[in-house]
Amino acid sequence: MAGAPSFPGGVVRLPAMGWLGVVLVGLVMAVGLVGVILPFVPGTVLIWGAGLVYGLVEGFDAAGWGWFAAMTVLAVLGQIGQYALPSRAGLEAGASWKVLAVGALAGIVGFFVIPVVGLPIGAVLGVLAAEYGETGDWARALTLTRQVVIGFGLGILSEFLAGLLMILTWVAWVVAVR
Repeated sequence: MAGAPSFPGGVVRLPAMGWLGVVLVGLVMAVGLVGVILPFVPGTVLIWGAGLVYGLVEGFDAAGWGWFAAMTVLAVLGQIGQYALPSRAGLEAGASWKVLAVGALAGIVGFFVIPVVGLPIGAVLGVLAAEYGETGDWARALTLTRQVVIGFGLGILSEFLAGLLMILTWVAWVVAVR
């Protein structure tokens, strides 16, 4: 197992991961991918963490660091897409930063008030209420909110694709190591 860390007493190595361990890491990653769609677990973060565990157990040689770096870049891009796309959609539809900030805060409150689905519900209702409060126009508030919802969908799609690519990168890593 090349690349294991050296310590004064010698090389510390974890036992190599057998096929059962590989399957368990894959299952954790699958749960993470489902968590992107149903927000009960932190999707790409869970996938990334499972990849980290795999690397720690198998050892990070030069190629392993490359595979893990690719997974990390994909995770960051997925997170950026998840948060940037709804804001961008709202701004393009004419929302102010104030309206989007109220939506974000309402999403955070919703997350704690209604487990699992509270974040998107709170964010959408927050945008709707804030835009109506700012303009007094229900039609405009509904149109803008619809655009933000489309942005949420694109953000979820972005994170899902990033998670899927992370898993495919990990599979390539496993095949390369074995």
